[in-house]
Amino acid sequence: MEKRDLYDKNKNLTGETIYKGEIVPKGRYYITVVVWIQNDEDNFLIQKRVLKKDGKWSTTGGHPVSGETSKQGIIAEIKEELGLDLTNKEIILFKTLKTEDDFVDLYYLKANIDINDIAMQKEEVEDVKWASIEEIKKLINSGEFSDSHTEFFKYCLEFLNGGKRCEET
Repeated sequence: MEKRDLYDKNKNLTGETIYKGEIVPKGRYYITVVVWIQNDEDNFLIQKRVLKKDGKWSTTGGHPVSGETSKQGIIAEIKEELGLDLTNKEIILFKTLKTEDDFVDLYYLKANIDINDIAMQKEEVEDVKWASIEEIKKLINSGEFSDSHTEFFKYCLEFLNGGKRCEET
C-alpha cells in the first residue's frame, strides 16, 4: 500500500505519513501531481482511464510516494502510467493549488512523443491519444473528460497564454 508524506499549510514536510485511503488529519495535506504534455503541433497527450477509475479522459497524474519530491513523483507517474522515462526533459511546475486536504502541483512538458512508444499501465489506462485544444473542449462539453482535470486544463491554457511559472519544489 502506498505511503504518502504529509505537509503543513505552507507545504512544508511534517515528517508524518499516511497510507493511501486513510483520512488526512485536519491541517495536513498530501501532494497530487498532474502533467500536461504538449507536442510541436500544440496537441496534448491525454489518456482514458479504465472504467473502474471512472472511464473518463484526463491527463497523467497521481501522488508521490513517501520520500519523493513533487517533481520526482510526476516523473514516476509518467513512467508508471505511460512507460516513458522523461527524467532528462524540462518538466515545468506552473501552478500549485491548495484544496481541503492536498496541494495539486500542475506541470507542463513540451515533448514530441510517439504514441507507439507508450506502454500503458493496463490497471489504470485504457487508451492514449494526442488531442487538440478543441478536441479536449468537446470531451469536456460531452462529459467525457474528468471534472478535476477540466479545471487543471484551464490553468494550463492560462499558463500557455502568458501565465507565470511557479518556483520549483
